[in-house]
Amino acid sequence: MLMVSQTDIGRVRLVNEDRAAVQSELNGLSLAIVADGMGGHQAGDVASTMAIERIQEGLQYIHSGMSIDECKQKLRQAIEKANESIYDFASQRENYYGMGTTVVVTVASQDLLLIGHVGDSRAYKIDRESIVQLTEDHSLVNELVKSGQITPEEASQHPRRNWVLRALGTEPEIEVDIYEYPWKQGEIVLLCTDGLSGLLEDHTIWNHVKEETSLEAAARKLIHSALDAGGDDNVTVILMGHDQETEIETENEKG
Repeated sequence: MLMVSQTDIGRVRLVNEDRAAVQSELNGLSLAIVADGMGGHQAGDVASTMAIERIQEGLQYIHSGMSIDECKQKLRQAIEKANESIYDFASQRENYYGMGTTVVVTVASQDLLLIGHVGDSRAYKIDRESIVQLTEDHSLVNELVKSGQITPEEASQHPRRNWVLRALGTEPEIEVDIYEYPWKQGEIVLLCTDGLSGLLEDHTIWNHVKEETSLEAAARKLIHSALDAGGDDNVTVILMGHDQETEIETENEKG
């Protein structure tokens, strides 16, 4: 599995509250996590760091011999336990009260993607023909779009476009969306925070990934494009290439 992770503080924020982790070999599977923290007094970076650490810990014994249902259960439990840890930590410390974080987690085999999701960080699947959003935002503007109160174009400029309706750590229990998708050679999975998806249209993201010859170059192009578009938030991306036959290779593996 080819995996690249990059992040940037952006042009406005004083602290990078995004966190990411990749683990290309996890008992026959691959793991990628992106979290976007929120909260004052630098609480956001604490929340996102805790989410990454707790979820990784909770998934260390997942393996390719498990059934799909068992893997889904492990993924859900890891995210739920991370939520409990963050909520308990914040509840006992006044300066951290109300902190939280989004999270999007991908566990991948050679033919299947399992995705756990809370918040408005996203997962996409990209190939030479298309880009498909794999997660649905838990955000105010997405609910307004779904109910027909605003258009998708209006959502991108809405003053409350950063409001999330679900986040780890803000409540003692959390509802986790679990998705299952097939994937195959030649496809790339992108995980990102809204510092990317909130500034770049899907077709722009697709073009940047399609045009580059390595995962590292594609990740850099995405980051720089978000910065050029204003960079008003931290921006983090993970790119996962299916395997050594993925059309875009990592720079270290180019001949």
